[in-house]
Amino acid sequence: MLAQMAPAPGVLTIDLDALVDNWRRVARDVAPAQAAAVVKADAYGLGAGRVVPALAAAGCRAFFVANLVEALAIRPLVPDDAVLAVLNGLHPGGEPFAAEAGITPVLNSVAQARRWQPFARPAMLQVDTGMARHGLDMAEAAALAGDADFRAGVPLLALISHLACADEPDRAENADQLARFAAASALFPGVARCFANSGGVQLGAAYHGDMVRAGLCLYGAEPADGRGVPFRPVVGLAARVLQTRTVAAGTGVGYGQTWQAPGETRLALLSIGYADGFPRSLSGRGAVWAQGALLPIVGRVSMDVTVVDASALSEGALTEGDLVEIIGPHCQIEDVAQEAGTIAYEILTQLGHRYERRYL
Repeated sequence: MLAQMAPAPGVLTIDLDALVDNWRRVARDVAPAQAAAVVKADAYGLGAGRVVPALAAAGCRAFFVANLVEALAIRPLVPDDAVLAVLNGLHPGGEPFAAEAGITPVLNSVAQARRWQPFARPAMLQVDTGMARHGLDMAEAAALAGDADFRAGVPLLALISHLACADEPDRAENADQLARFAAASALFPGVARCFANSGGVQLGAAYHGDMVRAGLCLYGAEPADGRGVPFRPVVGLAARVLQTRTVAAGTGVGYGQTWQAPGETRLALLSIGYADGFPRSLSGRGAVWAQGALLPIVGRVSMDVTVVDASALSEGALTEGDLVEIIGPHCQIEDVAQEAGTIAYEILTQLGHRYERRYL
């Protein structure tokens, strides 16, 4: 209890209203296709325990996670009339648990399909259309399509595949995969088609099929290369000031002293580091925002502390305990990710548990 009451080193704000609005936007854009929500990795790090009920209350009736453990953890939160599907399929021995809990596996191999067949429960079937990751090849899909015992014993809720380049709308590979998916779908007439991820949603109606799997866009990050109307931001992140100090010219900062002050410099030490999901690759790159000024990151990001140059602010403007913006209106998550040499997915899913979480 005391730990919950004490000031946290940072504050992670999660706007559930914005997240639900993003899902409703997808649902409108893809209608009459169904808009499913991808809530794997603890709802991209934002807390499936809060995200799933909010989406369910808004009317979402299909949820995807990565593995069975995730599915079992959120099963009590998913309405009885909703589908809860496991994208990675089931490890051997997981079938009885999924069947008992009413969880839908995505069958990604012939072996998975054969292990599931005796349970005679609904499933989805994934075909590989060009990503060389999950799914059956065309010959395997054709063999299962022609297997009367499998088709009679396993009701298929959907045939799915996954786009490799949906975040780059002009890539020819998108159309190539669409054509392969159409060929695979022809093997399973009457089975719903589920192809588009967040980026695929913006590729147009041809990619929507009967169900889309919205992930990144729900959480406020842009799934493609900056095209279209931005989704509502969902995440805000602020870190507290631990200390301020003024150092002389030539003073080295942080591990390895990779940065030296070019002149007398006012520094602010922030209570955030790579243990909190703030990438070490931001060392000497990027900036935070405070009181109308961008404050560059200087020296190496360490496990618990990041140092910024606060010289743009007057002396005393920042004091111990003040919050500075890490992700927010002035530091978009896509920009933070680009400066870190990564993607918004990684930033979201690595956000740590030392923050105070405020759900709006």
